[in-house]
Parts: sequence; structure tokens; C-alpha cells
Amino acid sequence: MKEEKRKYALITGGSRGIGRAICIQLAKDLNYSLLINYRENKEAAEETLKMVIAEGGTGTLLQFNVTDTENVKSTLDNWHENNKDGVIEVVVNNAGITKDGLFMWMSPEDWSSVINTSLNGFYNVTNALIQKLLVNKYGRIINMVSVSGLKGISGQINYSAAKSGVIGATKALAQEVAKRNVTVNAVAPGFIATDMTSELDESELKKMIPLNRFGKAEEVAHVVSFLASDKASYITGEVININGGIYS
Repeated sequence: MKEEKRKYALITGGSRGIGRAICIQLAKDLNYSLLINYRENKEAAEETLKMVIAEGGTGTLLQFNVTDTENVKSTLDNWHENNKDGVIEVVVNNAGITKDGLFMWMSPEDWSSVINTSLNGFYNVTNALIQKLLVNKYGRIINMVSVSGLKGISGQINYSAAKSGVIGATKALAQEVAKRNVTVNAVAPGFIATDMTSELDESELKKMIPLNRFGKAEEVAHVVSFLASDKASYITGEVININGGIYS
């Protein structure tokens, strides 16, 4: 009889904000052991893991920098070597950074670091795992994008470019892997109340939002959890907006 493998979900940038909310929601809703990726902030990642355990979930911290191709590959290869009874079925590409500023004053570093984290990070993590997902004949790839990548936002040329790139990659990859029962979707939040948006003037910005408020990280996490489940098996190549009506 074929041995049942232990099933895992990997969340990049899982230590804070939307990433943390996703980890907690997956722990509540689905029967996956979580691989919580972080780059530097181990304390925040450990806090996320505590919250996952408090919800009855299980998890492991996995440190790597999504922008470093070799680091990603060696960490994931090493994990597979040590977990031969495990299979990663869900990949949530959530790691991202912003370096906002007007394009004419944007430094090469501010351009490339944002592109590297979101777009190359998507490539590095997904490419390292795609073959195993295809062999497994089941998988859920969920890419966190943004309203910036759909409508473009002034002062966020780098972030808009990075997220637009991930949206194009989502639609194309969905077509390549669908026959193997692997779905690829993107979730595009608008203004969500997290550390990343804490510097923004919420009282001014919410006037632009039909629902007249910022979203909560949990509201994004519910959609990610649904897409990670078998309930979403006929949805692929989609970009789902969660933005309070600011753009559709």
C-alpha cells in the first residue's frame, strides 16, 4: 500500500502582516503543516509560529532570502532531503518589499531590490518546487500581487512593474501546469492595514475607497485559504481583487 505523505504549505514572507495572517488562516482551515519562511526577523517568525500552534496547527521556520536563487534552491533541496515523507502542495509567494518614490529620482538599487523580491522571488521559489508539484499531480500556487500591478500607482513604478510581471507569469504558468492538476492564481490586495501601510495617511486615502476603510489582513487571508483548498479546484489563471471597490 502506498504510504500517505505528510502535506505542507510554504508561505514566503510569513513572519508579519498579510503573510502572518495567511499562516494563521491556513492553520485554522486546512490540514497542512506550515513552512513559515522569513529572511531576517526570526523573532517575528517565531511569533507567527506560536500563533499557528495556538490555532491547533503545526509549522516549521524556514530561513532563506527569496532573491538568492542558490540560497532558495539549497534550502528547499535540504528540506526535501530531511523530509522524505513530506510533500509541499501549497506555495504562497507573499514576500515583497516597497521602495516608493518618483521614477525620475529612483535609484537602480530601489528599482532592482523591489523587482528582485517580488518577481525574481516568485521565479526562484516556484521554479525550485514546480517539478515536484507536477510529479505529485496536485498543487496550489498563490501569488500575492497588488492593485499597483493592475492599475499602476504613482510613486510605485518599481512595485507596479514587479507585481504586473507576477500577474503575467501567473496567467501563463496556469496554462502550462493545469493538466497536472496544479492551479496558479493571484490575489491583489488594495490598501490593507499592516506595517507596510502604517506610514500612509489612512484618513485621506480611505476617501478614495468606496467601502471607506482600509482592509484587514484577515480578509485577504480568507481568500488565500480558499484558493489553497480543494474547493477552488476549477479556478486557475485568475487575479482576485480585494480592494474595497477602489479598482476592478
